[in-house]
Amino acid sequence: MLEQRDFSFIYKYFTGEKQESLLFLIIGIVAILLAITCWFFIKSNPAFFKGAAIPLLAIGLIQSVVGYTVYARSDKQRTGIAYNIGMEPVAFAKHTEMPRMKKVMANFVIYRWVEIVFILTGLVLIFMFRSNPGRTFWVGLGAALAIQAAIMLGADYFAEKRGKVYSKALEEIIGG
Repeated sequence: MLEQRDFSFIYKYFTGEKQESLLFLIIGIVAILLAITCWFFIKSNPAFFKGAAIPLLAIGLIQSVVGYTVYARSDKQRTGIAYNIGMEPVAFAKHTEMPRMKKVMANFVIYRWVEIVFILTGLVLIFMFRSNPGRTFWVGLGAALAIQAAIMLGADYFAEKRGKVYSKALEEIIGG
């Protein structure tokens, strides 16, 4: 008789990925619209808002592309992984899914450091130029950069936490 296993962790992981990626997509679109508004329509303190528009647009594009990509592939990825783990749990988890997750988890370390550097860079720009009225462009750029990087750091924190739970479930399949 075949052993019945609970693979609901796959559904939970990819549902979380899909929900967070939709939020990421929405945040990215809002950031892009805000960048356009800052660049073209805000007339008071234009240098500040033009500075803010640059990271809003650049990071907003990244958020939108990543959000859409993860959202679009989540269902197919979930069903494929669930099927393969259902057919060959140990072999698929060990040779395919765990190596993929190790790369994903290693990338979170890189993302975290990049995001921290962006936050610090933004804060340095704010504090360096906050008292200089002729440098409000840099204050705006720093403020938007720090805020966008903090949003990404927060989102990646939850994604990494979800990835750890998922990876642990894969390790349990591999180990026994």
